[in-house]
Amino acid sequence: MNKEQIRFIKSKTDIVPEIAIVLGSGLGTIAQMIENKTIIPYSNVPHMPISTAPGHEGNFVFGNIGEKSIVVMQGRIHLYEGFTPTDILIPIRLLKDLGVKSIILTNAAGGINKDFSVGDLMMISDHISCFIDSCLIGKNDDEYGVRFTDMSNAYDRGLQKIIMQTAFENGIELKKGVYVQLKGPQFETPAEIAMLSRLGADAVGMSTAIETIAANHCGIKVGAISMISNAACGILDKPLSGEEVNEASTKSAPKLEKLITEVIKRL
Repeated sequence: MNKEQIRFIKSKTDIVPEIAIVLGSGLGTIAQMIENKTIIPYSNVPHMPISTAPGHEGNFVFGNIGEKSIVVMQGRIHLYEGFTPTDILIPIRLLKDLGVKSIILTNAAGGINKDFSVGDLMMISDHISCFIDSCLIGKNDDEYGVRFTDMSNAYDRGLQKIIMQTAFENGIELKKGVYVQLKGPQFETPAEIAMLSRLGADAVGMSTAIETIAANHCGIKVGAISMISNAACGILDKPLSGEEVNEASTKSAPKLEKLITEVIKRL
């Protein structure tokens, strides 16, 4: 299956990407920063899971940022769409086989930390994933990684330093914190957010941690940035909506685009 995907993609582009970027809800316009681009819809790639979530366009975008060859995933798949954790391995391992060495994951997240405001950027320093099933359950594929994957450096410390230094030098305020992934698609209850806060989570969402596990398993270095699109349930006395998340993400996309562009140039 994977070899068929590789053959198809290589028939459409001669870009060999070193770096991948995965774009979250409402952040798809960041793909516009790519030069010499080739767009390949997920629906055209054999056996590729297709995004159905609002704000996820469902394209691979191959091209360049400066001298770096990259591929952008313009949208991702989620557990709440009915995909399994194993399905999420498919695009990550495809990126590995295309030549990707480092990946920057982005998402729109609910802010749990009361020092965060809507529109803030938070670099993920660690995550909590014990509320979802691992994508590595089942027979291990030794071609990609070991049976028991070390997660002590899940978000590569070297990439974290580059992200923080880049933000500082470009005058971009960057928070730092722990992200927790839940299954969704419903937003969390106030009691759940209170529990997550006590566990040490700073932001919550419905993606990213599982992709981080998949990437670590196959040896891809991970950096990740959350865009705080809303205050998590119970932090403010107001209902939440998917439209609010996408709107806030779109407004903050230029700031995140600047940060990612400058980070890519330093990798």
